[in-house]
Amino acid sequence: MAGTMPGHDGLRSDVIEPQKKFQFYGRRKGKTLRRHHSALMDDLLPQIRVDTADPLAGTGPRRWLEIGFGGGEHLAHQAALHPDVSFIGAEPFVNGVAKLLALIEDQGLTNIRIHDHDARVLLEALPDAAFERIYLLYPDPWPKQRHNKRRFVSAETLAHFHRILKPGGLFLFASDIEEYVAWTRQHVAEHGGFREEGDPSQPYENWIETRYEAKARREGRGSAYLRFRRAG
Repeated sequence: MAGTMPGHDGLRSDVIEPQKKFQFYGRRKGKTLRRHHSALMDDLLPQIRVDTADPLAGTGPRRWLEIGFGGGEHLAHQAALHPDVSFIGAEPFVNGVAKLLALIEDQGLTNIRIHDHDARVLLEALPDAAFERIYLLYPDPWPKQRHNKRRFVSAETLAHFHRILKPGGLFLFASDIEEYVAWTRQHVAEHGGFREEGDPSQPYENWIETRYEAKARREGRGSAYLRFRRAG
């Protein structure tokens, strides 16, 4: 981004709290948490929460990022399959974070860190070429035209994706909304730093169906699984 400079060790030195820089859209909390989920938020989350002053703390050399992990089913599944990979998940919805914490506890996962605030703040804090893979699965499509600017895929976020991915790294985008799929392809093409590959009708390797995908199937909508590889 213009006007920003990396700090020591490649970390961004200009991170601003989300409420001061970004307008957040969407819910932060749903139903009252169960007692155990509330306890996990108090006890486990502080142990694995990402510190934006040092966002890669506690991670290894291999890192994957999932933005908007919902209830955490996919993130926990991948973390269990790839114990040699460090995962960072970003999700501002409290109930979703609590569900992932329960999965982490139940499965004894030790390779997940959580950013429980606006993902755009995390993106600004992350150093260059830090991740092999970024997942953005079934993001809110904000279907009304006047709300399109709220979509997570934008020129700004794609610039961050390109910056934080290692050369040859993957940005994986899945959606059941055809117009958002077209929007994403258009914005990626305009960025120019990625090339699309693979069959978009086929789920990713080691895929697990998410609740959003299951809902789309029930409502008669198929999904597209886009794969964009960082060029250069």
